Amino acid sequence: MRNITHLFIFLIAFTSIGQSVEKKDRKSFESVSKVKDSQQNYAFKGGEWLKFKMSYSNFLNAGFSTMEVRETTNNQKEAFHILGKGKSTGIVSLFFNVTDNYQTFMYKESMLPYRFIRKIDEGGYTKDEEILFNHDKNEATVKNYKHNTIDRHPIGNDIQDLLSSLYFLRNQNLTNLKVGDELELKMFIDKEVTNFKLRFLGKEIVKTKFGKVKSLKFKPMVQAGRVFKEQESLTIWISDDDNKIPLLIKASLAVGSLRADLDEFKGLAHPFNIIF
Repeated sequence: MRNITHLFIFLIAFTSIGQSVEKKDRKSFESVSKVKDSQQNYAFKGGEWLKFKMSYSNFLNAGFSTMEVRETTNNQKEAFHILGKGKSTGIVSLFFNVTDNYQTFMYKESMLPYRFIRKIDEGGYTKDEEILFNHDKNEATVKNYKHNTIDRHPIGNDIQDLLSSLYFLRNQNLTNLKVGDELELKMFIDKEVTNFKLRFLGKEIVKTKFGKVKSLKFKPMVQAGRVFKEQESLTIWISDDDNKIPLLIKASLAVGSLRADLDEFKGLAHPFNIIF
């Protein structure tokens, strides 16, 4: 059960670990997209808040996950402070309580993270760590407060963390994507750099609690065996508008299935287009 509830933030933050597969057409994010260059063109803004309802096997309420955007500064540079939280509820919380807290701080200009916080308690399994990114030196400093250790690791260029990867993706121009295109970015997680891969499946109308919404459909490349049934068991729909917010996420697990539905939202930077 810990593996299931541990997906709260991972699902919302597009953080499934990829592994090498045959590609129809592989492209980096840089080759198909361009970071927005002005405040008014960001896909999100301070004050945005999203809430997702998590359900197990389509009938059991497993919990909720929230994503919040705040604005801050660091070294006299404008930045975003993004908070992701997951909490088990209902029957699940009675025998397996989960509280996840993820935070990332990323510069607006470069859309690169400079600080990442991960505090989780999942049925007694805890992790309390902070990662400081030095992009000039291509180095990440990992502070493990649980074990009182400090480690430094090489990271290379243009590295994202678990949470910043979603917001980096949302702030890209994806209009030139073709069905079958695969996007890649590098992510630093658990003291190592991993390739995150995402395949574009096309456009689709998604039924939400707010109405029908035009969406872009993606399938991350995930590692099969421990949690997911197979390599491509995760599917994600994001709104086909300037917000690019996650609408629906479905995962086939080794036992049962998990889904996340957009349940509430406020403070969007752009109109949320609903088909009536």
